[in-house]
Amino acid sequence: MKFATKAIHAGQHPDPSTGAVMTPIYQTSTYWQKAPGDNQGYEYSRGTNPTRKALEDCLAALENAKFGLAFSSGMGATDAVMKLLKPGDEVITGNDLYGGSYRIFTKIFANYGIKFHFLNLHDPEIINEYVNENTKMVWIETPTNPTMQVVDIAAISKIVKAKNLMLVVDNTFASPYLQNPIDFGADIVMHSVTKYIGGHSDVVMGALMMNDEDLYKRLWFIYNSCGATPGPMDSFFVLRGIKTLHLRMKAHCENGRAVAEFLKDHPKVERIFWPGFTDHPNHHIAANQMRDFGGMISIVLKGADLQETFRIASNFKVFTLAESLGGVESLINHPATMTHASIPKETREAAGVVDNLLRLSVGVEDIEDLLEDLKNALS
Repeated sequence: MKFATKAIHAGQHPDPSTGAVMTPIYQTSTYWQKAPGDNQGYEYSRGTNPTRKALEDCLAALENAKFGLAFSSGMGATDAVMKLLKPGDEVITGNDLYGGSYRIFTKIFANYGIKFHFLNLHDPEIINEYVNENTKMVWIETPTNPTMQVVDIAAISKIVKAKNLMLVVDNTFASPYLQNPIDFGADIVMHSVTKYIGGHSDVVMGALMMNDEDLYKRLWFIYNSCGATPGPMDSFFVLRGIKTLHLRMKAHCENGRAVAEFLKDHPKVERIFWPGFTDHPNHHIAANQMRDFGGMISIVLKGADLQETFRIASNFKVFTLAESLGGVESLINHPATMTHASIPKETREAAGVVDNLLRLSVGVEDIEDLLEDLKNALS
């Protein structure tokens, strides 16, 4: 089944009691049992809910996986993965990643004796220098947030499998439409469903997808026990959003390319990060593992101090200055004070997240309006 068909139909069937085409919102906390233990698969909605199950099956299909789990946020999904570890374990991850991931790694799980190594993963071979008997997991983003570093999933998977480690890929920036990490050897794919998958800036949700049944059972136990599961209404909204994911992503990619080309030689732009340019680091990897290059772009403003950067960020009319990304509306973000504010200044600047960097999430508005807004804001 092709992607567009999966987006519309996977995991969803006409309701057997009414014939409803759309999966109903099962707004219930508990379920009738014919006899103790005879529950037809549903006991209590923290653990299982038919609306959420339809969404999880759809998400798994989109990532070419066998199993899916939906969480109440991307951080809830990340938290569940980290709970697979124990004190003394070590994790290798990137030096440029979402600020919330950095925060939960360093401020929460480091307190429980888990050690994290933050590396520039441009060359996968660097992993070999840090693997020891305590290493259990490699966690990567690609493209990264916000400098759009491209990490070779297949090359890292080869190293990880040889060392019997677990590979987790945060696929939020690409979405399942552009990239499927399981096809390149990932054990777990994580998404902030809030972003492209939901696509309308009205739901907060996360998800994990995997093929290994034992791993799924371990994660389901954490998911059910710790309770970071979404309700049926949010699950319904995401199912509805997914039905246009392929259409939205095509528009994001088209607009993203046009915006990137407009900004590439702009006199106010010192540097641009977009994996579609042939001179972008690891562009050839992106061209191999992604189907297109997406709508996420970051720019460093030429000669701008923090005050000037703030002025420009606040000068847009169509782009909205806000957290998050991946919605139908275009957003502009100042990572140093917004999404990555929890990362120490020297750490984030070493990864390229400087004070005069702005991140653009290019939406699906008319491209002429977006380009005109960029022209005016940068004037």
